[in-house]
Order: sequence, then C-alpha cells, then structure tokens
Amino acid sequence: MNDVNKQSRSNKFEKRRKNTKKISILMIVASILILILLAIWIFGGKDKDNTTSNSDTFEKENMEIEDDHNLTDQEESDAEDNELTENQSSEDLENDAMNEENNDAENENTDSEEEMEIETEQVDPSDDNVIEAYTGNWQPIGTVQEGPHTTNYDGGSQDRIEIKQAVMSATGLSEDMIEHWVGNGGDQKVVSTVANSANTEYYRVYLSWIDNEGWQATKVERLKELQY
Repeated sequence: MNDVNKQSRSNKFEKRRKNTKKISILMIVASILILILLAIWIFGGKDKDNTTSNSDTFEKENMEIEDDHNLTDQEESDAEDNELTENQSSEDLENDAMNEENNDAENENTDSEEEMEIETEQVDPSDDNVIEAYTGNWQPIGTVQEGPHTTNYDGGSQDRIEIKQAVMSATGLSEDMIEHWVGNGGDQKVVSTVANSANTEYYRVYLSWIDNEGWQATKVERLKELQY
C-alpha cells in the first residue's frame, strides 16, 4: 500500500515537473518573440524615420534648386528689364537731342526769315497792261552752276529750273504755276511771264544773273491779261 502511494506521488511530481518545464519553454519562446517584435519596431521605426528624413532632405534640396533656378530666372529677367530700360533711356536721350537740334534749326530758320523779311516798294508800271508793279529785296535763289555763265532757255535746263524757283520766291506762286514765256531781258537778264495754276492771275517777273549766287528777281508786275 505504501508502494502504491509512493508511485502515485512520484507520477504527480513528474507531471508537475513536465508542466513547469513546458511553461518555462513557452515563457522563453514568448520572451524571444517579444524581443524580436521590439527589435523590429525599434529598428523598423528608425529606418522609416531615415527614409522620411531622406525624403524630406531630397524634397528640400529640390526646392532649393528650384528656388535657385527661379532666382536665376528672376535675375536674368531683371537684367533684361534693366537693359531694355537703359536702351530706352538712350533712345529717349538721342530722340530728345535730335528734337532739340531740329527745334534749334527751325528757330534759326525762323530767325533768318524774320531777319530777311521781304520789303517791297511800289514803282511805276511799264505799260497799260500792268495793274501794279513793285520791287523787293529778294535774294539770289542760289545755283549749282559754276564758271562763265550763258543763259540756256531750253525747257528742263538748269537755268529754267532756277529761274522758276526765283519767280516762285518773288510772286508766292506754287510749284504748279504756269510758265507762259521766258525770254531775254538784256545782258544776263531774263523776263518771265507766268500765271497761277488756275490761269487767272498773271505776273511778269524781271530777273538778273548774279555770278556764283544765281538768279535774282528785281521787279514784279501784276498783269491784267496775257499779251503775246
């Protein structure tokens, strides 16, 4: 009977020992698993942080590069604007200088015209066909002819061109005036009979040649009608 009890106690002890061993093994395994999970969580989190940090750094570098590009583009644009502004300023200065020169030239011409204002004086008419006759301080028209002068009465000759200009200056007629007659009026002198473009006003103009200065009107007669 005692042997049976001893054997029963021995079996219970063996079972208890086995259970304790299993529990210990399970606890060890569980501890290892916990350690593995902790390691994965810790090191995995660091890798994620590093990835995020690397991603943030990359994005930051890209933004800095873009900012540099934008800054460079802005600087180039500002430089172009400054260059355009400088060019425009130079052009404005040149235009102002040209306008000032033109104004000065116009003022000089105006002053010259005022100084050379034509003064006329009534004189006796040469015949009954004259309404009025007057002389004036007309200046020689100028010429391109040089050397000894012989009047050329042919149409289109330099003399005819310059005679027409002198007649226009003395009478105030326009370029489209009508030349009815141009003839010899004496040594280095001519007489020109002309009309306005409507052929309703008639003038007889006396001119003299001045060496190196051209034809100069000396007297103008306003006629009643044309006489051939």
